[in-house]
Order: sequence, then C-alpha cells, then structure tokens
Amino acid sequence: MADQQDPFREIRPYKDQEVAEVLNRLLYNDELISAITGYQFPNASKFFGWALKPMVRIALAREVGEVNSIAEFQMLVAKYMEKMIARTTTKLTVSGIDELDPEESYLFISNHRDIAMDPAFVNWVRHQFGMDTVRIAIGDNLLRKPHVSDLMRLNKSFIVNRSATAPREVMKALTQLSQYIDHSIVQDGQSIWIAQREGRAKDGNDQTDPAILKMFYMSHRKAKRSFSEAMERLNIVPVSISYEYDPCDALKANELNALAQEGEYEKGQFEDIESIVKGITGNKGRVHVAFGEVMRGEFETPEALAEEIDRQILKNYHLHSSNLIAAGRGDDISAEEQAEFNARLESVEGGARDILRAMYANPVTNQDKVKG
Repeated sequence: MADQQDPFREIRPYKDQEVAEVLNRLLYNDELISAITGYQFPNASKFFGWALKPMVRIALAREVGEVNSIAEFQMLVAKYMEKMIARTTTKLTVSGIDELDPEESYLFISNHRDIAMDPAFVNWVRHQFGMDTVRIAIGDNLLRKPHVSDLMRLNKSFIVNRSATAPREVMKALTQLSQYIDHSIVQDGQSIWIAQREGRAKDGNDQTDPAILKMFYMSHRKAKRSFSEAMERLNIVPVSISYEYDPCDALKANELNALAQEGEYEKGQFEDIESIVKGITGNKGRVHVAFGEVMRGEFETPEALAEEIDRQILKNYHLHSSNLIAAGRGDDISAEEQAEFNARLESVEGGARDILRAMYANPVTNQDKVKG
C-alpha cells in the first residue's frame, strides 16, 4: 500500500515532513560530526577531536534547529555556497537564463565535469534569478555512506540505481527512474538536472549517451507516445558548464594515464567522495553556465536528439584562457595566465601531462567542429 501511495519513496528527494527526522539522525551520525570537526579544525581535531565534536554537534543543532522544510535547508546551503564561490572562483557568469520561463519546469541535460558543483552552479544561478532550484540525479555509487545519502536527498537529489545487475532488476530501476522524471516535470512542476552520460567527461570531450534518452522514453511506451512527443513533453534544455580550472584535473589525468598504460585503474572505495570535496574546495577560476534552447521539433531517434544536444552544449561552451592556451591559441593571453596553466601541467608527469593538456584543449577542437 505504501508503494502504491508513494511509488518513488526509495529514490525521491525527502519531503518537508521528513526533514526534522532526517536532520536529527544526522546530528547523531558520528562520522558526519567527525568530518565537520576535521574540516573546521584541521589541526586541533587531530589531538582534541574528542573535545571538539560535542561543541560542533551543539553548534550544528543550533543552526538547523529552525529548519523544517527543504526550502529552509537549501537556504542554509546557499549561505555556504556563497562563501565557497567567493573563495574558489574569480568570476561566475551565465547566459541563456533570460530565455527560460520561471513558471515552467525543464529537464536540464548538462555536460558533466564536477560531481557536486555542476548541479550546484545551475541551482545557484537559478536562485539568483528568482527561479526554483532543480531536482538532481545522482548515482547510488556516490551514496555508500548513509549520511551522504541523507544530505543529498535533503538537497533535492534523487537516486539513480547503478548497482542493479540482474536484467529484470535493471529494467525495473530504469522504468521507475523514467516515470519519476516525467512525474517530476509534468505533475510536480519541478525541474531536473541530469548529466548527459554516466560519469564525468574526464578527457574534456562532452558527448551525450543516447542510452540516457532511451531511458527517458521507457515510461511513455504504454501511453503510445512517439519518441518525439515524449521528449517534447519533457522540455529538454541542454546546459554547458565550463571551468577555467578543474580542481580535479591532475586526478583525472593520472587516472586516464593509468588506464592507457596499464589497461585498468582501481578506484579507491571513497575516491568519489574525495573528488567531491576537492571539487568544492579547489580553485576554479572563472566559471560560466550556459543554458541552451528548449528542444523542439521532430527527433525520431535518441541518436538524432543526442546529436542536437551535443551541438548546443559544444557551441555554447565558454572557452577560457586555459582552453585557448592548451589548444595553442594563447598568443593574446597574459603571462600570468600562461604561468598558471603551466603550473597545472607541471603538477603531473609523463603521459599524464599530455592528457591534462588535451583535457583543456578538446573543448576548443570540438567547438570548431560544430561551428565549422
């Protein structure tokens, strides 16, 4: 009965009436309190963590004590987001947002460079323009720790089941996800952010996986909608997010180099969580968020739609000085910016250095192709 009343209970973001209980659970999660203590007091926590943790828990309880809704929780997040942007970016710009209707709900299909910051920047710029925040698709591979799952679902994230392996289980999970995305946009009037493919584009090549678009369609077959009709119903908008500097560039380059040299790369158990932290706290330089046009017209196949999404994402990608230098077009770039990029190259060795350069150069090459 519960599943019939709430068929998305296991994957959806939390609701307002669940907020108090979840926050109380988080306050008594020792791993979370330890992580916050270590972040706030990196040196003292090594020796006096036992004394600092109760103080951190009390301070946190005071801060969330009046939070009783998702909107109030996100306003709390916004305070920290503002500080993070001030510390880790030199400039944040946006384009195309004035073409969006604040009353409409959209399915934002975005290139994917940073696990947490891509949807966070989309949310931030929408918030600055008085628009509602989006629901965020996040893989269950990132939610191995219960407190991380709780925090993400408080921040309007919903779960993409990537751990299912049996064919029937996979089909059930994908159908439920397709139903939820349609329900969110059409019934709830809530926009969604989802990456254009599974995993980040670590090599700088942004490309939509048609399998994502096939998943969107799965829940529309019973209603006998054509693929084109179903996609138009979802109000798809491509989004290009570009970072002057990727805080995880060296990690990505070393991983790709290991794959090239040894044919495999074994990721640490919590490596994704470490990438999230580095992506949030690391220097990003200039950041640009570009919203494309709503997908309209006849797209008979997922491949045809993927091609048009790619065209918009690549065309709208804002090229920074780092991209131009990497592509050998940095003649007019200042010596200071040249030195900054060279320092990033020197942070890795051997084949990883060529990979890191290509990571920044590929957006230039790809944009040439769609504009040419």
